Parts: sequence; C-alpha cells; structure tokens
Amino acid sequence: MRFRNFALVMAALGVAVASPALAHPRLVAATPAANATVSPTRTVTLIFSERLTPRLSSATLVMTGMPGMANHPDMPMQGVTSAVSRDGKGLVLTSAKPIPAGSYRIDWVIVGADTHRITGTHAFSIR
Repeated sequence: MRFRNFALVMAALGVAVASPALAHPRLVAATPAANATVSPTRTVTLIFSERLTPRLSSATLVMTGMPGMANHPDMPMQGVTSAVSRDGKGLVLTSAKPIPAGSYRIDWVIVGADTHRITGTHAFSIR
C-alpha cells in the first residue's frame, strides 16, 4: 500500500512539474494598448509570452467604426500586412498608409511550441 501511495504522489508531482510546459502562448502587451485611443500610426504590435510559429501565425486589422457613420459594418483593412517579429514573440501589423480615424479590432491567430492554434482579438481607436 505504501508503494501505491508513493507512486500516486510521484505521478501528481510529475503532472505539476510538467504543466507549465503545456501552457499556451498568451498576449502580454500591445502597442497601441487595449482600448487605447492614439494618433494615426502605421504599425501595431502584439507581444506574446513565447515564440510563435511564423508560417502559422498572423493577424488582420478590421475597422469596426468610422467617425460620422452610424452602424458602420466591420471592414477588413486593405494594405495591411502582418509578420512575426525578429525575436519571434511578436506580431507586427504594418500599414502602407497611416491608419485613419476610427475604431479597430485585430483578429489574431497564433501557434506556439505546443502546436495548438490560439485565436484572440485586440481593440483600439485612432483619433
């Protein structure tokens, strides 16, 4: 019986030690910050907790509101590219022109070392 209890304790410790390795990447910072209102910019950066798989990670910039237009439908922005940053932990969206005034949402999909596909959104506004 003691061996069985010892085996159960060791198995529980193994799971507790292994669980951080099973964590998914998560969004830890962004520029512009979540729900911030900023001046026009050409770049938006999302920083994640671990390195991303470049060919499986991307983001789309969507305009969700335009000043003076009630009920503006969501509109994916043209001329915006996304790429994984040099350090591998960021997604950088770059616009050919400054992003115009309005409210925006970034729809992102990332894949980290655990190979699980994670999706999320990030909102901000341009004045």
